[in-house]
Order: sequence, then C-alpha cells, then structure tokens
Amino acid sequence: MSIINTAVQPFAAQAYHNGKFVTVTEQNLQGKWSVFIFMPAAFTFNCPTEIEDAADNYAEFQKAGAEVYIITTDTHFSHKVWHETSPAVGKAKFPLIGDPTHALTRGFDVHIDAEGLALRGTFIINPEGVVKTAEVHSNEIARDISETLRKLKAAQYTAANPGQVCPAKWKEGAATLTPSLDLVGKI
Repeated sequence: MSIINTAVQPFAAQAYHNGKFVTVTEQNLQGKWSVFIFMPAAFTFNCPTEIEDAADNYAEFQKAGAEVYIITTDTHFSHKVWHETSPAVGKAKFPLIGDPTHALTRGFDVHIDAEGLALRGTFIINPEGVVKTAEVHSNEIARDISETLRKLKAAQYTAANPGQVCPAKWKEGAATLTPSLDLVGKI
C-alpha cells in the first residue's frame, strides 16, 4: 500500500535543533507543511551535501510556511557533534532527528534492514499530517532540494485550488490545468 494520502502515524523522536535537544512528534506537523528528508547516516560523504543544499534553500521553505526535518538512524547526540564538526551540516537551522530505534524509517518504508540505515526518502506532509509526495531512491544518488521546494509549492497550490493540476515542470506562478473531457487527446 502506498503512503500517499495517509496520515503520519504517532511518533516521538529526539532531535538536535539550534543548540538544543528537542522532542519532535506528529503533533509538530499539525498546522504547517513539513518536509521529511531521510538520509542513511551522519558523518558520511554525500549526506552533508544534501543538508547544505537544504540549508541554502531553508529561507524559501520557511517563506512557504514549511519546516524541514532531516532524519537519520543515528542518535541526536551524533547529530549534535555532526553539526559542530561539519561546515556543511553546521549551516542547518532545522531539526536533525535521530531515529536509532528505526521507528520512523520503518514507518515511512525507507529502512534497510540488512544495514540498519535509511534509504534517501523525501516526503512532503500537509498541515493535517497527511503525506502528499513521496520519493525514495538508492543512497548513491543525492537529491536536488530545489526540486523538493518545487513539489512543495505544487502541493500547496493544488491544496488551495481544488480541481487544478500542476503539469510537468510547473513552477510557482505558471499556468495549471483544469482536468476535463475536452483536454483528453488535445495535450
């Protein structure tokens, strides 16, 4: 069964966020858009590039009313040290969630049992806590966070404009489509 259009199940996890340890639960997702970005592990070579990309785009996520959460199977203690020692990770102003019990990685179906790590998974969650997009791929392929931002804005647009769809490569402000019989075979 797909995770799309399902509610995020209850969870509680520890995160390192802006110099403090905090608890993050499904309640934190209520009332605002959220982006879950799963990564295999702290202190790796590819993950910091993605965190830096997310940090460089964080102001745009905030302007869109969304919070970004980075999740690995490490502990929040590891994330503190990672944040303090990696120049790329040190740019993060969003929560770095530790999932040592693998509850979140299993709940979002990105857990690699044989390795105890996560696949690279990206999920956009609406203010009601419902998953609207899901992208999962192999760990050797890092993401382009600007594409995640584009998908967030498309999900927000369609939520605010029922009956509209965003075509391929849609960007904020571009034309959308209203599905109808008249369009079938004409595009």
